[in-house]
Amino acid sequence: MDSGYDRTSLAKIAEAAGVSKATLFKQFPSKAALFDAIVTASWQAGEGDEGAPVVGDLRAGLSLIGRRYAALLTRPDMADLFRIVIAELPRFPELAESQFHRGKMPYFDSVRRYLEAEREAGTIRLEDPELAATQFLGMISNFVFWPRLLLAHWAPDGAAVESVVDEAVLMMAARYAAA
Repeated sequence: MDSGYDRTSLAKIAEAAGVSKATLFKQFPSKAALFDAIVTASWQAGEGDEGAPVVGDLRAGLSLIGRRYAALLTRPDMADLFRIVIAELPRFPELAESQFHRGKMPYFDSVRRYLEAEREAGTIRLEDPELAATQFLGMISNFVFWPRLLLAHWAPDGAAVESVVDEAVLMMAARYAAA
């Protein structure tokens, strides 16, 4: 995070981690492999210990998903990860590909699958689960993450974040809940 992707070598990382270069190279044969692992681990941290949301109670399920997503996006390293990807994009477009395909899309797909399960259970009526997942996650990220990416001191308090998640859940229920 300090030196950027281009100016950081695996040797420098091994030294900072207190491991031998050989140990690091056995685990991660390239800087790209290490970056992929960082991205994957960063996004998996948003899955939470509570397990998958229970299908059958849309508001409870979306509340759990929304709180996890807000917690994930407000972790300090998440904004740093996005900043590196954006800064290095012109020279290393594969970083953005990794962030998108190993991080954001698997997370997004888990939300889409949850909405599909709710549809199968008859608790919601929706034709496009992908659009609904985009709407829900967008309502949350637009407040808790994107301003933080651009404004170094953007840090809404817990009550504000909870309110945004609650409102996003209410919007989704108003739009999609079965009668």
